Amino acid sequence: MQETWIILGATSSMARAFGRKLAERGATVFLAGRDMADLKGAASDLSARGAAHAEAVKFDARDAASFQPIIDKATGTEGTINAAVFVGSMPEQSAIDADPALIDGTVTDSFTGPARFLQLLAPEMEARAGGTVVGVGSVAGDRGRLGNYVYGAAKAGFATYLSGLRNRLTRSGGHVVTVKPGFVDTAMTWGIEGMFLVADPMDVAEDILKAVEKKRDVIYTPFFWRYIMLIIRSVPERVFKKLSI
Repeated sequence: MQETWIILGATSSMARAFGRKLAERGATVFLAGRDMADLKGAASDLSARGAAHAEAVKFDARDAASFQPIIDKATGTEGTINAAVFVGSMPEQSAIDADPALIDGTVTDSFTGPARFLQLLAPEMEARAGGTVVGVGSVAGDRGRLGNYVYGAAKAGFATYLSGLRNRLTRSGGHVVTVKPGFVDTAMTWGIEGMFLVADPMDVAEDILKAVEKKRDVIYTPFFWRYIMLIIRSVPERVFKKLSI
């Protein structure tokens, strides 16, 4: 069956890698983001790699008017409609502390914008009785940390939303995979001190694709982050609040 994928935040390193995997499967791919010149170049690359159709489309998580035109394009295709959400922004916590107004954009980019898009897409997926949503969150959403608690809160909210959406779409044959990456070699992590065990985006994309095929509910990637976060979540709050992590 032909599959159509909408990739939100398609200029990110993880999204690029995932798009290449989809192209190799012969999927139709809509690359959604703000940098149209970059996206058009990426679409040409995916076409050369075997995509049935690859197209750049304008998407801005902070502009709801950009959502429906993308969905209209996707519904004009046959087969399953799928979406992968790689959108997010992570200002330094110190910058947010200095200017709390930055919270609004962080939450919109990392949670409410993508959630609003998926709410529009869900009825179309239900009508076709299938399809998959890949929602990329973060291990930062597992526990509020001193260094990025606003971003972590946004990703925690997105993970809860994805859990509810999974419950909804399962009833019509659809599925939702929640992805919680650790440190990945992307623009969001470049220059941040304290990075360790940094993953290659292609390895993360492979993990995501395997999770889609196996209909996994929640994955950590690389896998060992599941155990790292298990330890972090188990630290008592009276101890955790004294740690600088």
